[in-house]
Amino acid sequence: MEAAMDLMRRMPPASAETALNALLSLLPDHSLDLLSQVDLPLQVCMDKETLKEYILCEYNRDADSYRSPWSNKYDPPLEDGTVPSEEMRNLEIEANEVFSVYRDQYYEGGISSVYIWEDEDNGGFIACFLIKKDGKGTRGYMQIGSWDAIHVIQVGPEEEGAAHYCLNSTVMLSLTTDNKQSGTFNLSGSIRRQVLSPALPFFAHMSMTLAVADGHLVNMGKMIEEMEGKLRNSLDQVYFGKTREMVCTLRPPPEVLNMRLPDS
Repeated sequence: MEAAMDLMRRMPPASAETALNALLSLLPDHSLDLLSQVDLPLQVCMDKETLKEYILCEYNRDADSYRSPWSNKYDPPLEDGTVPSEEMRNLEIEANEVFSVYRDQYYEGGISSVYIWEDEDNGGFIACFLIKKDGKGTRGYMQIGSWDAIHVIQVGPEEEGAAHYCLNSTVMLSLTTDNKQSGTFNLSGSIRRQVLSPALPFFAHMSMTLAVADGHLVNMGKMIEEMEGKLRNSLDQVYFGKTREMVCTLRPPPEVLNMRLPDS
């Protein structure tokens, strides 16, 4: 299982689904663990009732149907599909409205979905925030591009006006350019980070306990905003920084090639 997860961490997002299906056939006894731990590029569907797009994932899936955050209905229809309680549903509706504004301001478009449900194990709830942005043709440079962000937050029960939060975030990036100057270039990868709750003592130094005076949605929004900033910086340093270093080493800029050595 450890080797399988190590392999999936090195697969480009475009090949993740093919690799996962191969691992499922090789390791049927670990199917549940693989499906729960491996993140795949997000898919989009249209809500036929509200005519709004929403994102498909394991968190809004029941059998072979997916629940829309807009109408709270499954497609294909599912009579006994799991739905959140009235309290969680009201929070889910508000979260989708707020997150749509966040997406427009930070991503200048794209699609977002939020799913919230009760956590029967600890008495709190779990929220999943999803963003998918297609960057095809952005500013005339990219021919193909996508940004998939998955943020899952486990919120513990309130204790003395505060709650414990555990954030697990994954970002999958893929882009392809093709022009006369740079030629064909393909870059893809994923990065994952966690901010864990003090419920896990060996991660206590990474704990995050916040007051709930302003509401859970405010706290979750601040955590996601901070985490996405860190993820973007990491992607810039790890992927773009290393790629820039390799390209400049293999193909020095024209001004370097044209430099003349001083006369001895």
